[in-house]
Amino acid sequence: MPLRLNPTLRDRLGATDRALFGGWVCSGSPVMAEIMAGSGLDWVLIDMEHAPNGLESTLAQLHAVSGYPVTPVVRVPAADDVLLKQVLDLGAQTVLVPMVSTAEQARAAVAATQYPPAGRRGVGSALARSARWNRVDGYLRNAAEHVSVVVQVETAEGVENAGEIAATPGIDGVFVGPSDLAASMGLLGAQTHPDVVAAAHRALRAVIAAGKPVGVNAFDPGAARAYAAAGARFVLVGADVALVARASEQLATEFIATSGEDAQRPSY
Repeated sequence: MPLRLNPTLRDRLGATDRALFGGWVCSGSPVMAEIMAGSGLDWVLIDMEHAPNGLESTLAQLHAVSGYPVTPVVRVPAADDVLLKQVLDLGAQTVLVPMVSTAEQARAAVAATQYPPAGRRGVGSALARSARWNRVDGYLRNAAEHVSVVVQVETAEGVENAGEIAATPGIDGVFVGPSDLAASMGLLGAQTHPDVVAAAHRALRAVIAAGKPVGVNAFDPGAARAYAAAGARFVLVGADVALVARASEQLATEFIATSGEDAQRPSY
């Protein structure tokens, strides 16, 4: 049965000139993943690095978002060959590899996602969702067409090497992470510090000069728009857990904090 898989982030970027805006799914919940997927955002990041996700919960979230016109990206916790193989076999088509600071590390990430002789990805597609259990014609031969590799630059070293990283064959995009970048610059928690923003913009310019799409994490709306105006093609603008946290705090402010110190809290 001929079967075409969903567009990768590489495909989505190639089909539009505007920036793609995405939401982070950190809860580990397929329900939250589906809510985010149905929001109208362009892409969702299913996170295995800083979220309570293993293979089973990641698969459940891939299932949950599969019925929506949104591109899922799975961030693995590290550039580990075995884990990348397993996540790809789950059917993840775009993977984000964190903490890539050199072109050598970028080459290693690409090799882990491609079958021999181009790489070293283990062959198990007949048993896996990636090829829909051999229902995708020619998957082994054309697997690279169905896989998009994005690496995350989030250290001062990575900023200096951003151009070389982006130029690595098989790298489809570079995602700048201001939070860890700030930490690596001795500015922990200050991702909007002028020096951090300047470093992020240096990385953006280097990746754009290398001819690759560049993305960035920016929850501050002004910062997100500024990065997009500077050429960022995919921007992460919010997270499920942060949205719920801020909205629930707003409810508390509206209904409790403004009712006075003697207000009676409801019992459930």
